[in-house]
Amino acid sequence: MEERSLRIYNSDKTFFSKITSTISKLLIPTKIGLNSMIISLKRNNVLKAYENLSNTEEQSKKDILTKKLDDSYALYLESIDKYIMDSIYKKVRNDTASEFEKEALSQYYMITHLKETGYTEYKYKKQIYLISLDYQTVLEEKPKVIERYKKFYTSEAEILYKGLLKHFSIRLADNISDGEKQEIYNKIFKTLEEYISNILPIKFEIEKNDTYKEILKEFDNFDRFTVGKLDQNDVIEKNMILLGLSRKLFTHSLPLVVAEQCYIKLIKDARSLIVDTKVARKQEKAYALLINIMEEYNVKLLSTKIYWEKPAQREEYKKFWNEYKQIEKIKDSNYDEYIKQKEILFVKTDLEKVLTNENKYFKIIKFYKNRLVELGVMRNLYNSYTSEGNYKKVATKAKIDKKAV
Repeated sequence: MEERSLRIYNSDKTFFSKITSTISKLLIPTKIGLNSMIISLKRNNVLKAYENLSNTEEQSKKDILTKKLDDSYALYLESIDKYIMDSIYKKVRNDTASEFEKEALSQYYMITHLKETGYTEYKYKKQIYLISLDYQTVLEEKPKVIERYKKFYTSEAEILYKGLLKHFSIRLADNISDGEKQEIYNKIFKTLEEYISNILPIKFEIEKNDTYKEILKEFDNFDRFTVGKLDQNDVIEKNMILLGLSRKLFTHSLPLVVAEQCYIKLIKDARSLIVDTKVARKQEKAYALLINIMEEYNVKLLSTKIYWEKPAQREEYKKFWNEYKQIEKIKDSNYDEYIKQKEILFVKTDLEKVLTNENKYFKIIKFYKNRLVELGVMRNLYNSYTSEGNYKKVATKAKIDKKAV
């Protein structure tokens, strides 16, 4: 696809520039009309190629039709790209563009800048951007084509989003810095959010069956976070829901090992939120979220893990799983006790992990120990003598009360 560098600049209001601007305004409508006709032609070609391929069962024909689809798809994208270059750019420069067109060009620049630093990411994002831009055009101007285009659009977008997630998964396996890893985690969450917000609802509408029945509840939970301003707790919870949905939508594009790393990031984020907040209500909210993430991670993800790098970790998880199953047995008979024992199990499990680095996690360690004391699992030892001859409690010296467990 041909790439050209674009710059937006403010012309000085000289006599010559005013004349040039006027001429450009007169020429733009003609160019828009011509470009629109070309895009419509290329769009019809790609839709026809897509439908022919979708309706063909013979493998020998599929190979030929796949090649036709690829060729028509490339020409279609080029025509949309040319429209942006020839029309939207000039409208923005001449201050006649709508807010949508200004935003469209701004996004175009952001994606184009990726070409130098990350070509694979640029390749996928550029295609997603172009077909999404034309989808908005079809919705507004081409009612007769909408239903045909939706099928092609969702199919192609799904392929592109899967490719983008797979690319990010591979990047995480590279020898990169912690800062770069954090950036990739954020890109994974953003990519999942874009797909689930923009593509999944259209797939619901098109397929109208039980294909996505299992994820409707999780999708509704996610939908709550698409309106209003989100605080840090909301962002972490939203990302937890996105990861849960990804296990059903992108099993291969976002492998278990990558999803596991993303869950660990969310657990760390929730821990930090707990110790950083000074408001008791917010701290309790963050703690409740941490327990939910731990359950998602330990029960829904690790229970499906087949390969473990260290046998000791596998044996440790088996022990956790057996305890969890025992707790599950009291769920129906004594729900409050079930919630309490489950909380104790998750906190004890995470406490063992953070104790391996006490200097880094001393704040959350103290929080966990105090919580276990409240739950009756740990007890404070009177081991600090004062000048008055009294003993005082020291929470950091708390030990597990095995009888309480």
